[in-house]
Amino acid sequence: MYRPGKRLTFAHDILRLPRLARPLRSVAFAVLALLELPYLIVPFYSFGEPVSTVMLWRRMINERVQREYVPLTRISPALKLAVIVAEDSRFCTHHGVDFTEIRGALAKADDLEDIRGSSTITQQVAKNLFLWPGRSWLRKVLEFPLALWIDLVLSKRRILEIYLNVAEWGPNGEFGVEAGSRYAFGKPAHDLTAYQAALLAAVLPNPRDRNARRPGPGLRRLAGLYVARASRSPAVVACLREKR
Repeated sequence: MYRPGKRLTFAHDILRLPRLARPLRSVAFAVLALLELPYLIVPFYSFGEPVSTVMLWRRMINERVQREYVPLTRISPALKLAVIVAEDSRFCTHHGVDFTEIRGALAKADDLEDIRGSSTITQQVAKNLFLWPGRSWLRKVLEFPLALWIDLVLSKRRILEIYLNVAEWGPNGEFGVEAGSRYAFGKPAHDLTAYQAALLAAVLPNPRDRNARRPGPGLRRLAGLYVARASRSPAVVACLREKR
């Protein structure tokens, strides 16, 4: 039976669909543009003095940010070695993501929430420059391809330089190794001893709770472990001598 009213309602719904789809398309395009933006920015980080999202946020809310950017040549070789030994021993051989470490972490974990220690220096650079702190599987999903892209576009030397200059190194807004070194030891990063470098590397996971200026027994033991590892692993910084 012909029911014009019903047909009119259906036709009206059809006509409304494009108007509903337009804002959805706009939102989708905006999200895609936001996801693509870091990939467009990364090549420009071959030079300059990048800042982290945490530094930007602290400045926006008028909290303290102490940072003096220093090139890799003005950082103690002992610190470069200690940080790689502590944070990412295969830094010179992987391509931004250490799948060997991830497989090991998965094998040891009881469930996905138990996975620890599989974040490379390059992944931390991706997080610090473009993402947010804290543990989140969404962040990890965004972080993986971005780390691969950063490793492809930037040299290992540049990646480590950026990391050492944007990581948080102190309890009161000290960012970058120069500020961290001056806070902890009252000296520039270039003059750090092997043990001081190891102490700074040991605070990296949580510089607000771990204090290289007043290290406790646990922090001193960890620093001693990093010194011993560094003495046996001089080749882990071989890629820093390469120019590419």
